[in-house]
Amino acid sequence: MASAYKPEQARVPPTLQLPVPPVNTLFSPLFQFNIALCQLSVTMDKERNIAHARKAIVEAAEKGAQLVLLPEIWNSPYSNDSFPVYAEDIAAGGDASPSTAMMSEVARSLQITIVGGSIPERCGDRLYNTCCVFGKDGKLLAKHRKLHLFDIDIPGKITFKESKTLTAGENPTIVDTDVGRIGIGICYDIRFQELAILYAARGAHLICYPGAFNMTTGPLHWELLQRARAVDNQLYVATCSPARDADAGYVAWGHSTLVGPFGEVLATTEHDEATVMAEIDYSLIELRRTNLPLEKQRRGDLYQLVDIQRLNSKST
Repeated sequence: MASAYKPEQARVPPTLQLPVPPVNTLFSPLFQFNIALCQLSVTMDKERNIAHARKAIVEAAEKGAQLVLLPEIWNSPYSNDSFPVYAEDIAAGGDASPSTAMMSEVARSLQITIVGGSIPERCGDRLYNTCCVFGKDGKLLAKHRKLHLFDIDIPGKITFKESKTLTAGENPTIVDTDVGRIGIGICYDIRFQELAILYAARGAHLICYPGAFNMTTGPLHWELLQRARAVDNQLYVATCSPARDADAGYVAWGHSTLVGPFGEVLATTEHDEATVMAEIDYSLIELRRTNLPLEKQRRGDLYQLVDIQRLNSKST
């Protein structure tokens, strides 16, 4: 009976095998490493925000972090009025993008991987909400532009329309780093389980979601969504929020968190500025997938996830 389920057809193209983690200095797979989630306070002073983020990254590395995750929109207030003012030309680099220049320099000098939260990006006449990933050599490994724009209206609670100023990205982002294969989403991207399923099918060990949930949806959905994305796909999920500023135009929920592949909260914090340090152990992914062999039980005879980009690349 099980053979009729056709699990290999539930994901098209078929799921990629989970890659072996990179080797460490002892020439063995790096299954365990430390991650830091830097929940930062954000002000209207961009230079201060950049210097403050640099200090937090350095302190995290000194405590043993090999991967550092920053919050969504950490160099700017989170508002449609601010995005055009604080936006940087990431492609130009240098003085045109002081935030990414800082992350590149620190990643190289400290020999760590940085998932750089997100900053407003200017590209031609368009603005994006963009996450940059830097490797241990300081090179830009990937750039994720937020795919799902935060356009919501909850009467009497919160109304926000990112699409007033921002353009949605076009490509899912998965990147091989010195600490494994990482999928990237930004805040509202976490609500779309299809993206996480796609990342799992592409062999991600970890999905990082820098995000700034608000005081309405944060208490209800922030942890719930993280645990759902992790347990459904049997991988790690890490989130990082700005610290809460009750006087800001947009008030963040906070609660940066690491969730394991069994849906368990491994580390979290409250809403004040803090750095969450935790250990990731990739061997637990295989353990949980052995305990619950979901991949072998999918009903490919009933449903499919089609990764259009991978499908098109195989046919060309």
